[in-house]
Amino acid sequence: MSIEADIERIALQERELQFASFSLESGWELGALLRSMAVERRLGVVIDVTLFSMPVFYAALEGATPDNPNWVRRKRNCVFRFFKSSYAVGLGLTRQQSTLQAKFGLAEADFAPHGGSFPITVKGTGCIGAVTVSGLPQREDHAMVVEALARLLGKEIDALKLDD
Repeated sequence: MSIEADIERIALQERELQFASFSLESGWELGALLRSMAVERRLGVVIDVTLFSMPVFYAALEGATPDNPNWVRRKRNCVFRFFKSSYAVGLGLTRQQSTLQAKFGLAEADFAPHGGSFPITVKGTGCIGAVTVSGLPQREDHAMVVEALARLLGKEIDALKLDD
């Protein structure tokens, strides 16, 4: 599980996990699927689906903390700024031995380059929003989002998930 291997796999995830179209109903389905997964696994997480235009889905499950919504906001801001997953942003900075503040002048109070937020991308259009999970270790937050996107899009998760 090298940084390079993870960065390459996340780039593959971002290419493969794109929608032909995305509606408010799609956003609700994605959020509801993540909530169902979290309830089944008894995970204390916050789940958020937000388009650039508006919030679509939000849920806080038992065990989530008051810090999780702020983590969601900060991770989502990374996706909205870079149009790539917050985990990819963080791994790229780690590889470069840098920070968002040093490289881009972005405040840590507003941006979190940690796993858990993933771009909602429509083929031929680009990034239109983000889906975010917060409450688990960052690699697990990221993995949960990728698993839900793969299920919803009918993609084989084994070919997309990060190596253990």
